[in-house]
Amino acid sequence: RDWSSDVCSSDLTTVVDTSRTPHARLRPVPVEAVHFEGHGTAGHGFWASRTDMVRTVTLRQQLAQLEATGRIDNFRRAAGQLDGPFQGRYYNDSDVYKWVEAAALALAHGPDADLEASLDAVVEAIAAAQQPDGYLNTYFMFELAPDRWADLTNKHEMYCAGHLIQAAIAHRRATGRTTLLDVATRLADHLCATFGPHARRGTDGHEEIELAMVELFRETDDRRYLDAATFFLEMRGQTPPVIGGSPYHQDHLPVREQAEAVGHAVRLTYLGCGLADAAMETSDNGFARATDLLWESAHHRKAYVTGGLGSRWDGEAFGADYDLPNDTAYAETCAAIGSLMWSWRRLLATGDARFADQMETALYNGILAGLSLDGETYFYQNPLSNRGDHRREPFFGTACCPPNVARLVMGLPGYMASVTSGEAWLHIYADATLDLTVPDGGHLQLRVTTRYPWDGHVAIEVLEAPATTIAVRLRIPSWTHGAWLDLPDVHGVAVSPGTYTCVDRAWRVGDRIDLHLPMVPRLVVSHPR
Repeated sequence: RDWSSDVCSSDLTTVVDTSRTPHARLRPVPVEAVHFEGHGTAGHGFWASRTDMVRTVTLRQQLAQLEATGRIDNFRRAAGQLDGPFQGRYYNDSDVYKWVEAAALALAHGPDADLEASLDAVVEAIAAAQQPDGYLNTYFMFELAPDRWADLTNKHEMYCAGHLIQAAIAHRRATGRTTLLDVATRLADHLCATFGPHARRGTDGHEEIELAMVELFRETDDRRYLDAATFFLEMRGQTPPVIGGSPYHQDHLPVREQAEAVGHAVRLTYLGCGLADAAMETSDNGFARATDLLWESAHHRKAYVTGGLGSRWDGEAFGADYDLPNDTAYAETCAAIGSLMWSWRRLLATGDARFADQMETALYNGILAGLSLDGETYFYQNPLSNRGDHRREPFFGTACCPPNVARLVMGLPGYMASVTSGEAWLHIYADATLDLTVPDGGHLQLRVTTRYPWDGHVAIEVLEAPATTIAVRLRIPSWTHGAWLDLPDVHGVAVSPGTYTCVDRAWRVGDRIDLHLPMVPRLVVSHPR
């Protein structure tokens, strides 16, 4: 790494840092701790091939599109470096920020001088566009400056700010440099000064700032950011309403009273993430209950078999319970990503395998469908049936999905496993080496060898282990039946689907667990409604 003068001590690149979160059961594993392997070997390397593709092809293709469509020029214009009009949609800044987050996460996989140079140039352009008071949004510049924060319902200013904050945190964790984090904290300080119990009432029409502010609190330990996140959550459903009172914006009820997934699907999943994050940090039972009920509504009664969310093209929204048509399914790629992010936070809070099951469903179906095998074209919508006219595109006018897929795939090593006191948990099975620091346990290195998802055999070999006892918890997917384990001293141990099975012992180098997950085809039948 380039340890320049603007670095701070590196915590490694955690996607969601619950290492000090009081009400989280599981602790994070950094992206650097999981090394996908097997690329190029027959049947192996499923995730190595995809992360390599996104890092070497997709991120370059997206950067070219961001330049060609003027999204980065908008920052140069805001900095006074370029004349001409603003280009594109008023929320275009967010596409750049998601690309920055993806590129930063890619650097956590390993050095890439060209990508790092491109990332530095984009970060420089972003930083130059920030205004003296900390405000940063390239649309509301010059003649539109008086309209800042004037239309919270529709104009996505807080949404863009949230993506900048998340990008800055990933950039700091991956590179050790604080260049972009300094920009993000100045913007967050501007938000805290503008909105709050003793300032202006308001919240975001498109949720994103809430989870970003919680993660900024985790990164900086500044309580103001957590308080801002809870304030923005509590501003929903006020009387009179602050952003219109519509179910489309999840503004129809106070947030602790919301129990049905309604409105814009991506907005709802990000709301669920914000509630889950705030609940883990504050022990707010109202937030915890709301995120749980909303998750149940979205995933048990309004999700496609692919994990896709949002059945209506009109408004990219949820329909009624079981309103899930195939050929007119919207199932936005971003909604599947939001579903995984939401389920991840519920998994961190509870350790309940059903959340990991839903992550897997969304990951292999609703998310990967959004990216072509060559890494250069995308689906925005993912209908379940089509007559041949629905095709992937190289980019979109509203291009939220492409960089969202990139940041998810680049962050995937951080979703594969977790740790807690004396325990290592495996959630997603892939050819990989895992270097795990287990609290109250020590360093545990595991080598996972598998053809998953094409085959249900997962071999886990111990490469390094402390003298202490460590429990290895393995997810047994709910879709498998008759699964079993072979251990160093016993064979054919039956395990139950939909749980984490625990193997607790003092491990020795060379010990091996063989997990067998029968992949018998199943008929999945729609609900009668």
